[in-house]
Amino acid sequence: MDRRASIVSAVFFRLCLGGLSATVAAGMACAGAAIANAQSLPTSMAQAYQVSPQLNAARAQQRATDEGVPQALAGYRPQIIGSLSAGLAAVRNLLPDNTIETATLRPWTIGVTVTQNLFNGFKTANSVRVAEAQVMSGRETLRNTGQGVLLDAVTAYMNVLANQTLVESQRLALQFYTETLAVTQRRLAAGDVTPTDTAQAQARLARAKADLNAAEVQLAVSQALFEQVIGSPPGKLEAAQPIDRLLPHSREQAIEISSKEHPVILGAMFDVDVAEWTIHVAESSLFPQLNAVGNVSRNVQTDTTLGTTRTDQASIVGQLNVPIYDGGLAASQTRQAKETATQSRLVLEQVRNQTRTAVVSAWVTSEGAKIALAASEAEVSAATLALQGVQREAQGGQRTTVDVLNAQGDLMSARARLIGAQRDRIIASYTLLSAIGHLDVKTLNLNTPDYLPEAHYHQVRDAWGGLRTPSGR
Repeated sequence: MDRRASIVSAVFFRLCLGGLSATVAAGMACAGAAIANAQSLPTSMAQAYQVSPQLNAARAQQRATDEGVPQALAGYRPQIIGSLSAGLAAVRNLLPDNTIETATLRPWTIGVTVTQNLFNGFKTANSVRVAEAQVMSGRETLRNTGQGVLLDAVTAYMNVLANQTLVESQRLALQFYTETLAVTQRRLAAGDVTPTDTAQAQARLARAKADLNAAEVQLAVSQALFEQVIGSPPGKLEAAQPIDRLLPHSREQAIEISSKEHPVILGAMFDVDVAEWTIHVAESSLFPQLNAVGNVSRNVQTDTTLGTTRTDQASIVGQLNVPIYDGGLAASQTRQAKETATQSRLVLEQVRNQTRTAVVSAWVTSEGAKIALAASEAEVSAATLALQGVQREAQGGQRTTVDVLNAQGDLMSARARLIGAQRDRIIASYTLLSAIGHLDVKTLNLNTPDYLPEAHYHQVRDAWGGLRTPSGR
């Protein structure tokens, strides 16, 4: 039993999770504590923010949305059209003296038409407002996508970190059971224990092998997800800390912040603006349309029998089109836009309720994670003391091998729960920060340039032409 006690001490005091009242970081830092250049959570989040295909696709979508503003502003600008026509014409004339005259003509016409809208029922102005509101809504959607990418990075990081720690713990447990089996077999040969003790030790060793295999499989899966989210395979990972310093102090404060600053709510508010202005765009079809049209043209005829072979013309005219009846199209579009606006307002209310629920859920989950972590630490502490007590009692003949194995199993289960509690504690803190709408590069002070969607917007807003897409940075 002295041999077995020494094995227990050697195995379990080697576990980096052995701090019974350690912080979250101390519990999960053991795998990479000796690595000077281990990868940290902020570094992984910054990398995901830079290379995420999901986020880069959302940025490209936002840049496409920006183009709606110059497209709407084009309604204020003149439309210039050049035209050129040329061809061949075969002519056969019958003259009064019954003679026939034939000719091949080559007429051509060139012209330029300039059309400037003067009034279109305020359609252009309202279309610009719609496009600008869509840009603002898109920016909030992009911001929320960024939150999702950063939260995915946190989850992927913590899963790998937890699974790495769990694999190490299972390996040490396997070593413990292997040594325990060897000790039991020697004691069986000496007649100190029965074959039942050996069989029980063999069963626990087999279970430890299965548990280690399951932990390694889960680690491999989490590593693959890490590479998908972060953009590179994980190495040794540093300890992570919860971000309580960035979180509100009460649930009511969290709800208030979310209602004013969460990108989903702000985006839905801009969507209401889009729907409201769309009503005015639809109503513009019921107003008169006034245009000024300027035209310059030259027409050349090669028929020598005509008195005029070339005609140059320049004109400027005003065109007023007054809609009288269009089959009810404009009226239907206006009614449709009003119903869409009603839907947008209801969606905004729904989004507010859903966001509030998400904040409450994130808050209670975060608070519950704190309690679960404290309970897990207490459980590990008690299970460690229980194992040591069972070992001492076994040395005095008051406990059997199965009692030691059971105590060891209880301790391993407690340590696995502690690992999960530490992971959940950190993820819950970031989830709460995301729920209030503050999970971003600036708040977290990540070492990466923040993507500014307004940069691209100002690059293209007043562009009168050009096919090259700016970088938006």
